Amino acid sequence: MASTFINWLKSPKAREYFFSTHFWGPVANWGLPLAAIADVQKDETVISGPMTTALAAYSMVFMRFAWRVQPRNYLLFACHATNTTAQLVQGARFVNYWYMGGREKKLGPAGVAAQDAQLAADKAAAAAAKQAKEVAKAAGA
Repeated sequence: MASTFINWLKSPKAREYFFSTHFWGPVANWGLPLAAIADVQKDETVISGPMTTALAAYSMVFMRFAWRVQPRNYLLFACHATNTTAQLVQGARFVNYWYMGGREKKLGPAGVAAQDAQLAADKAAAAAAKQAKEVAKAAGA
């Protein structure tokens, strides 16, 4: 088996594969699932629900593409299957934290109140900065 693989590596067909987009496209794409797997260690507050949903849907679409294209691109399929799995895990963590009581269990009632106050303050500061930018733009125009 190993000698067959070594012989294939020496063949023109292997060089053709390694210098094609069938190889380099998926290799470049592996950054997405690797980042998602690394993010599993991070706090749930940094997970974006809409982005996680979009990335899971994107990977499901391209998983189908990798399977349907001829010749089949197994490396691309594996990349998107891994990313879909990682994004679904992240999505489950997001839903558990924000909608299934995970935040309350982790922070307690006082922590939830403090986090809600901080989120409201951040939102108000962002709105004030946006308004100040609009006023400055209108004054300069």
